[in-house]
Amino acid sequence: MTRVHVVSDVHGNAAGLAEAGDGADALVCLGDLVLFIDYADHSRGIFPDLFGTENADRIVELRTARRFDEARAFGAALWEGLPTTPSVAIEAAVRRQYAALFAAMPTPTYATYGNVDMPTLWEEFAGPGTTVLDGGRAEIGGLVFGFVGGGLRTPMGTPYEIPDEEYAAKVEALGEVDVLCSHIPPDVPELTYDVVARRFERGSTALLDAIHRTRPRWSLFGHVHQPLASRMRIGSTECVNVGHFASTGRPWVLEW
Repeated sequence: MTRVHVVSDVHGNAAGLAEAGDGADALVCLGDLVLFIDYADHSRGIFPDLFGTENADRIVELRTARRFDEARAFGAALWEGLPTTPSVAIEAAVRRQYAALFAAMPTPTYATYGNVDMPTLWEEFAGPGTTVLDGGRAEIGGLVFGFVGGGLRTPMGTPYEIPDEEYAAKVEALGEVDVLCSHIPPDVPELTYDVVARRFERGSTALLDAIHRTRPRWSLFGHVHQPLASRMRIGSTECVNVGHFASTGRPWVLEW
C-alpha cells in the first residue's frame, strides 16, 4: 500500500509542515505557503509585522466587505510611510518565510504554487528532496499525479494570478492523470463558496472540463478555507478540498 499526505494553504505553518509527512511515502503540497495576513489572528503575517495589528484589522475589514479600492488606497498610504518600496519589503519577508518552510519539507515532497506564492523564488529555496511542478506530472506509487499551480485573476490581485487561457493551457498539457492536483478547485458552486467569508472564490472551468473529459480518480485542491462542501463526486472522480492546513495542522491522507 502507498500512503501520500496532502496539504494546502500552509500560510506560514512551518512547524506543522515539518511533521506533515510522518508515516507517509510522500508529501504533496498544493501551495499558498506565504502568510500575508492571518484572517483569524490579525497579529500574524507580513502585513502586521510591517504596519501593526490595528492597521491589519482595518485592511481585513475592507477586504471582507469587498471594498477593494478602499483597501488598496489604505494600503498605499501605509507604504508611503516606509523607507523602502513595497516589492523590496515583501520579497524580504517572503524570503524569510520560505527559508523556514522549505527547510521543513520532508523528502520526498511534490509541490505546486498557490495564488499568494512567488514562483520566482521557489528554485532558490526548494531542496533536492522537493520536486516543484506546475503543468507537469509525477509518478508516485504507480499512479500519475498532475499538478497545476496558481490561481485565476481576481480583484484581490494576489501575486500568482494568471489569465484563464494560460491556466487552461497548463491543465490541457497534463493529459490523462490518476490524480489531478491544483491549488484552486474546479468551478463548482459547492466547492468554491466560503461559508465564513460568505463569498464565492474563483474556481476553474478548465479543471472541471478536464474532470469530465479525462475522469481522474481524484481531484485534490485547497484555496477555499471554509468550503460549503469539502468533498463531492463528479462522475467517477472524487473531488476533495484537502483542508486549511494553517489552522488544522493535519494533512489529508490518500492511500491505495
